Amino acid sequence: MTESLKVSGAILGGFALGTFFFVGLWWTVRRGVISTQPAVVFLGSMVFRTLVVMVGFYYLSRGDWRNVVGSLTGFVLARFFVTRNARFSFRAEALAPSGGAR
Repeated sequence: MTESLKVSGAILGGFALGTFFFVGLWWTVRRGVISTQPAVVFLGSMVFRTLVVMVGFYYLSRGDWRNVVGSLTGFVLARFFVTRNARFSFRAEALAPSGGAR
């Protein structure tokens, strides 16, 4: 397999890892703020997402620095893609105290 195909695969894999990481972060923030135990949600999500991404980078690298650079490039591109396309739907009721106006 040529080097350009290997690096292209690493870029696509990095993009997939980045999408997983940042969509997971978006999900965590949305669910964590309404959770009864937000520390568990945030910490558990951070550990899980980081573990998956680190293992993914390890396998995508295949011992070649060009694959690492390609993976990181795909990861950063996914960050821009996800943050650009995430829908933020905060409502005034979600921000208001649960006890009502006082």
